[in-house]
Amino acid sequence: MTTSTTIGGAGTTVSQTLLDTMNGTGSASSASSSSSSSSATAGANLQSTFLQLLITQMQNQDPTNPMDSSQMTSQLAQIDTVTGISQLNTSLSSLATQLNAGQTSQAALLIGSSVLAPGNSISVTSGKATEFGVQLASAASDMKVNVVNSAGQIVNTLDLGAQPAGTVPVTWTPVDSAGNALATGTYTITATGTINGAAGVGTTLTPGTVESVVQGTGGAPSLVLSNGNTVALTSVAAVL
Repeated sequence: MTTSTTIGGAGTTVSQTLLDTMNGTGSASSASSSSSSSSATAGANLQSTFLQLLITQMQNQDPTNPMDSSQMTSQLAQIDTVTGISQLNTSLSSLATQLNAGQTSQAALLIGSSVLAPGNSISVTSGKATEFGVQLASAASDMKVNVVNSAGQIVNTLDLGAQPAGTVPVTWTPVDSAGNALATGTYTITATGTINGAAGVGTTLTPGTVESVVQGTGGAPSLVLSNGNTVALTSVAAVL
């Protein structure tokens, strides 16, 4: 239900919604401030509402009891704040668009390159060395990589020993624990070890050739790899 308030001796009425917007207590104000998708329009509308209320107050103030100058100053400051926030949102959106465009151009230079990105499946060709990696948030005192075949059996365990935090590249000739060459196919790798004195895991990185660049979440570029994965440009750990 909409209510109204009388301002000044002339009896001019102003809706409660308008007053709530001015004071920041009503649903109109909260809805405008919470909508990021239409911040510029909401900011302009709110500024117009502020000015409308301020002019109405000044036109209808009681000459014997004029508006408190401190209240007017506070209201003007609120107008400037709303306008400033709206302009800042517009500037940030423009900056984000420019950054994404620049990143897309840089990502395009990677097309045809082999990279390491998060993944746990590696393709093995008998007798041919395979590259992969492990990414560690903290140093590990004992890092091992298990290689698992399609039947779920561990065919080999690679002992990488102590490794520092960061990206650890690994070049491995695909053999089983007895030294026999592994059959051509797809295998799964997992990295486990002792991190900060407790059992932990590392992020496995698998190789792939960049085939194309697509727009990812939020407009940031993502890379389509030859291994079937699509990864964010920021998740690439190494270019081989």
